[in-house]
Amino acid sequence: MIDNARPDSLQSFLMTSTLPLQLDLIPGTLCDERMWTSLERALGDGYLYNHLPLHRSRSRADMRELIATHSAPQSHLVGFSLGAYLALEHAVHHPERIASLTLIANSAKGLPADEIATRKRVIALLERNTYAGITRQRLRELLHPSHLEDIAITDLIRQMALDLGKEVLIAQFAQTFDRPDLMDSLQGLPFPVLIVGAEGDQLVASGDLVAMAQQLPHATLHLLAEPSGHMIPLEAPAELARAMLAFLNRVRSGT
Repeated sequence: MIDNARPDSLQSFLMTSTLPLQLDLIPGTLCDERMWTSLERALGDGYLYNHLPLHRSRSRADMRELIATHSAPQSHLVGFSLGAYLALEHAVHHPERIASLTLIANSAKGLPADEIATRKRVIALLERNTYAGITRQRLRELLHPSHLEDIAITDLIRQMALDLGKEVLIAQFAQTFDRPDLMDSLQGLPFPVLIVGAEGDQLVASGDLVAMAQQLPHATLHLLAEPSGHMIPLEAPAELARAMLAFLNRVRSGT
């Protein structure tokens, strides 16, 4: 675990409070507020949960505007996967609006060329065909093998994909595959950042998360001990909650 020092400049607003802390939550591709349910249960009643409806956005400009208008002026911003990248991008451009940042299962790097090519092929197929939802092969890419038969997880992923549908998937793929690499922007960020990842994540290399934590001045890196793939809020909500509670308690106390 990497745990860098806290910035003194945040002491004025990171004071211990009995008021519930609002978390502004940004989901990932083909996900909505349902993906946070288990995590919220594990975090408990000390927080207010503000869900940003990413699926309503059809362009990068819409996504940026959604985050800017739906998050708090001093936001405790929490993002998963695509939502984590967008949260980081928002934080890079508006650091004065961030009280803390939690990034789950996402790299600050741009997508590799082979992934961009794959997404372009998927978009072309989607535009010509009916979308039938998440395939078994895609579930193998998203989940740790130990969770492939957990219907509470797999049924939720499938249902979110079907409910949100083809237009949302095309928009989220098409508008974000050319995302810029943000690694060089991390060193100047003045707020505390929690980075959470899993060694079993087939989509995000743990080495990228280590590199991010080394670049950030005030970072805590938590690599999960329990088995998990990419879908950390669904696969490991209890351990994710413990990492977030420890981080947010430090943020609130200013330590």
